[in-house]
Amino acid sequence: MIERDGYADPLTIKEYLQGKHISQKMFYATFEEHNERMAQLVGIEFDAVTLSRYRLCLRYFKEMVSRKTKVADFPIKNLNGEMISEFEAFLKIEKRVAQNTMIRYMKFLKKVVNLAIANGWITVNPFAGIKFSERKVVKVFLTIEEVNTIRTKEFGIERLDIVRDIFIFCCYTGLAFIDVYNLKPEHITEDAHGQKWIYKQRQKTEVESFVPLLEYPLQLIEKYRNHPMCRANKTVFPVYANQKMNSYLKEIADFFGIKKHLTMHTARYTFATTITLANNVKLENVSKMLGHTNTRMTLHYAHIMNESLAQEMNKVAAIMGE
Repeated sequence: MIERDGYADPLTIKEYLQGKHISQKMFYATFEEHNERMAQLVGIEFDAVTLSRYRLCLRYFKEMVSRKTKVADFPIKNLNGEMISEFEAFLKIEKRVAQNTMIRYMKFLKKVVNLAIANGWITVNPFAGIKFSERKVVKVFLTIEEVNTIRTKEFGIERLDIVRDIFIFCCYTGLAFIDVYNLKPEHITEDAHGQKWIYKQRQKTEVESFVPLLEYPLQLIEKYRNHPMCRANKTVFPVYANQKMNSYLKEIADFFGIKKHLTMHTARYTFATTITLANNVKLENVSKMLGHTNTRMTLHYAHIMNESLAQEMNKVAAIMGE
């Protein structure tokens, strides 16, 4: 055992003598089996991004354990609350992840633990008594002036022009990154009145979303109709990887002196707030266009708008000297 695993404890020796070691499940192996099953369901129940996050979670956990011991794996029943707490500290201190990101990794780990409990491989839940609280995240969105400033600027650098166009398209449609990435010509439909719509299921929730297309988004679709990347991938836009898109958006923000942290999701928030709710579009209709499962999810954007309106009125008060 010491040669193989780097350690030997009395309970493991006892189980070995009793013949129980034969069916003993190992933690890394169980996690990897889970990930392999998930890989087979990519595109059916999960997307590739979710799978990559599960794999990264396991890699981080292995890295944490390797700081103390060189074991290739360990029995899943040996996973305990102390290791969970150590992993939390490792993610925050060593990997510098935010609180909500840490909680996401813990949810991945907990899913594997629940699988082990359901199969009787663990008798004591290592998460018992451990609670995590998410921090409220301030959602960033652009004003209509900022949208128009970015929209009308020609950079003369192809990658920035492309990213700007896709970002603005999402500001006008509310599509998330993965949905604009997978947007295909067949998702653009026309009704009996000649109005063109985006009609597709959201990748994340599989809820159908319906978005009427305004004139400018239609111009952007036409602009990239014959782009080589679009023709090769049979997509509407030549979308880069999410990390690259966000990196280029930072360049664009720096160019205009915009202090807000721009990401592709900023465009979705901008659609929900500045483009729709600020123009008195009903909450139910915004929810339908965003592909939300219920209006409770959309209410969050209404709260953001209230904060925005308060800020605007404070500016008015300052101008009037009140």
